[in-house]
Amino acid sequence: MLMCCTHFYFRSCCSRFCRTEVLRTHLLPLTNVAFNKSGSRFITGSYDRTCKLWDTASGEELHTLEGHKNVVYAIAFNNPYGDKIATGSFDKTCKLWSTETGKCYHTFRGHSAEIVCLSFNLQSTLVATGSMDTTAKLWDIEKGEEVATLRGHSAEIIALSFNTIGDKIITGSFDHTVAVWDVGTGRRLHTLIGHRGEISSAQFNWDCSLIVTGSLDKTCMLWNAVTGTHLATLAGHKDEILDVCFDYTGQRIATASADGSARVYDAQTQKCIAKLEGHGSEISKVCFNPKGNFILTASSDKTARLWDAATGHCLQILEGHTEEIFSCAFNYEGDTIITGSKDNSCCIWH
Repeated sequence: MLMCCTHFYFRSCCSRFCRTEVLRTHLLPLTNVAFNKSGSRFITGSYDRTCKLWDTASGEELHTLEGHKNVVYAIAFNNPYGDKIATGSFDKTCKLWSTETGKCYHTFRGHSAEIVCLSFNLQSTLVATGSMDTTAKLWDIEKGEEVATLRGHSAEIIALSFNTIGDKIITGSFDHTVAVWDVGTGRRLHTLIGHRGEISSAQFNWDCSLIVTGSLDKTCMLWNAVTGTHLATLAGHKDEILDVCFDYTGQRIATASADGSARVYDAQTQKCIAKLEGHGSEISKVCFNPKGNFILTASSDKTARLWDAATGHCLQILEGHTEEIFSCAFNYEGDTIITGSKDNSCCIWH
């Protein structure tokens, strides 16, 4: 079931994560998976128009969130609280649900095209949605009302992220730009211009000082989040960058590429400190564990891999899926992994 990259790591890595559950979660392929903060529960979205809530320890299905009329594409818990779930759909609506009862609190209507990304602010007062209609919208969770519409992009918005303070949000678009917005006023503060291809991913670091962006132009860029100034271009990949992320300290950046490799960069020196090579096909998702010493990647080669963030050594290959793995996540403690695949299954690894 699990195979290691080198004999040297055999003892340590094969005792690290074992596949404990294979959940045939949906009738049609999954679109996304996400943990609550503690990792005790997770959610799966699907082309079958539903989102399902699961107990991580037992693998038991707790609720099926039904009501969307098209693909459920974007999903999220309102971490760190975890008592609410947001689902964004190709039916142009976002729904807010109770984690405990599965009841739908609100249906947010207003977008004129598919919703493809969403995010809660850390304070759990707002949820943001990004759409193919070129706009993002902010919604008040308690009142169930639209707070602001963020207009200015000329193509679909496929990535958005609040900073930890909650006073700014970034939107990444197929128009090659990332916009920085003031949450309170809905005013655009900066437009980050420099990429020569569609944006695939964008994120603030924890202290809100930096923004990292990944693009189909094969580069990753680092920006000053306060001034919008371009700080560095992180080059080296031979194909499109499909995902980027900071570690929890904001000191390292990981990139995932269609060239089948991932890279780790030092945010201060902007130098590549590790190359993660071994996947047989494109990597669509990359994430650090909470401590920042491991990296997880998901690939269309049907495997996920665990890597040493400092050296780039592959510690473990997570095998078992029969189709492309497009999503992966650590829980908050870093001792559980979930992987979501186009084989309609979700695997839990302890």
